[in-house]
Amino acid sequence: MNLPRTILVPTDFSKTADHALEYAAMLAQPLDATVHLLHVIGTPVMGVPEIGMAYMSTIMERLTVEAQTGLDARISSYRDRVTLGPPRLETGDARDVIDQVAKLISADLIVMGSHGRRGLSRALLGSVAESVVRTSPCPVLVARLPR
Repeated sequence: MNLPRTILVPTDFSKTADHALEYAAMLAQPLDATVHLLHVIGTPVMGVPEIGMAYMSTIMERLTVEAQTGLDARISSYRDRVTLGPPRLETGDARDVIDQVAKLISADLIVMGSHGRRGLSRALLGSVAESVVRTSPCPVLVARLPR
C-alpha cells in the first residue's frame, strides 16, 4: 500500500466539511500530496409542476455562483499551506459524483466530513459519507468534529 499522493475532499461548506479539509491539509503537507476540493450541487427533482424551467434555471445559476464563491474562499485559505489541484464544481447526486471524480483524478484517499446524524434524520436524509465508504474506488477517511 502506498501513501496517498492525491486526496479528494468533498465539501458542502459546513463546519464538518471544513474540519475534514483541515484534516486533509495536515495529512497532505508531510506527504507532499495534492488536495482536490469538490462541491456537488444536488440536482433538484425535475418535473415538479410548481417550479417552472426559467425559475429552475435561476436557482441553479444562483447555487453555482454561491458554490464557486465557497470553493474560491477555501482555495485562498489553503493555497499557501498545501498543494491544491483545480477545484471541481459538479452537479448530480453527491454519492455518485464523489466516486466518479475520485476515479477521474485517480484519488488515493477521500477525506470527508460526517454530520453524525442518527435515527429518523439519518433515515430521511441518508448518509453521503456512509455511501461513499461503501462504494469508493479508494480508502475513505471520515472526519467528525471534535465534541
